[in-house]
Amino acid sequence: MAKVSVRKETGKLVIDFTYRGVRCREQTALGDTPANRKRVEAVLKRMRDAIAAGAFVYGEFFPGSALASRFASAPVVHGGTDTGASIPQLASPAAAVPKPASPIFRDFVTTWLAEHQIEWRRSHLKVLKSTLDAHLLPAFGDKPVGDIKKADVLAFRAKLADKPGRTGDKLSSKRINNILGVLRQIMADAADRHGFISPSANLRPLKVRKSDVQPFSLDQVQQILAVVRPDYRDYFTVRFFTGMRTGEAHGLKWKYVDFERRLILVRETFVLGEDEYTKTDSSQRDIQMSQPVYEALKRQHAATGKLSEYVFCNREGHPLDNKNFSDRVWYPLLRHLELAPRRPYQMRHTAATLWLASGESPQWIANQLGHANSQMLFTVYGRFVPNMTRRDGSAIDRLLATRFASGCAVAEAANEAGHQAQPPPADLRRVA
Repeated sequence: MAKVSVRKETGKLVIDFTYRGVRCREQTALGDTPANRKRVEAVLKRMRDAIAAGAFVYGEFFPGSALASRFASAPVVHGGTDTGASIPQLASPAAAVPKPASPIFRDFVTTWLAEHQIEWRRSHLKVLKSTLDAHLLPAFGDKPVGDIKKADVLAFRAKLADKPGRTGDKLSSKRINNILGVLRQIMADAADRHGFISPSANLRPLKVRKSDVQPFSLDQVQQILAVVRPDYRDYFTVRFFTGMRTGEAHGLKWKYVDFERRLILVRETFVLGEDEYTKTDSSQRDIQMSQPVYEALKRQHAATGKLSEYVFCNREGHPLDNKNFSDRVWYPLLRHLELAPRRPYQMRHTAATLWLASGESPQWIANQLGHANSQMLFTVYGRFVPNMTRRDGSAIDRLLATRFASGCAVAEAANEAGHQAQPPPADLRRVA
């Protein structure tokens, strides 16, 4: 009976089995972890299959083992018949789980995609295939997955750092981490199936600079709304005062606008030319319309209500294209107003900071933004809370200044304390 155990003295996993009537114990180089046990179990299964088929070669599974020489001259059994064939020894280091033959990276990726694509959104699958075609397949496509080493991954990462990004600069650390994240998923699955240690298992991601939140002030918002071309004014109003993400605003349909209850029902998002489920489950939410938003959507309904199912659309009734909007409307407008360039996503940040400034409940703001809880609100906008809400210590200063301005409150408190703290009776003082 074959099994996997652990040697107490070393903490290493051991393959314990009987072969040709001899009990064999071969220690691996792997520590006792669930992942390593799974890898050794995979090797054990291949051993059983090889023994059953009469094709087991001891020296190939445990090169350098003392028992390998013992079984090298023994006959090999094929279908229960001794052939008398001699098995050559392999002069490799002992105590290592052998590396099995593995498919090339390109073929494994094809299988991996076919098996997992049902788990992913269409937009994610498009990005994934783009990453594979542009980066991973050119680098590893013709190499067996079991032959890819950590040094190969590190060299690949170094080359990525020299590649240009979409803006002409080098690829960002975030983008490099995303590419390596795909590689890590593929190699982890390959390692699990083919019994080797993934070269990406312990690779640390590059440090990513914290993205800067650059919201607009209310004065700047009013300036933008006054200058923007009329056919985009209502769109800007909704973006600035609801905190909707770009895909959520572009994918908003009239059936999700409830004028009677004054709610925007966020149920879909428009990404890479297709309607998709929202970013997360918590992104499914009902946004309350403020009066400016309500009036903007009423005007928008008069303009596009009969043209398209989408609230914000082009002349053909199709949803707005984000790149076209950014290049032809957003950035030219900021340049015209001499405002610092920033992504359209900053309209979402603006809504959050304006809500904070008005003193709204953090949990209510988190719900409007589609955050699972208010913790992310303080993580992202924490540095704006003191300035926006004046909760920076000035409130307690004003309270104390009011209470203790004349010094009377201190005197009254002292008198009250003296009245309550009467000396104990004489008999108790003597005891003390």
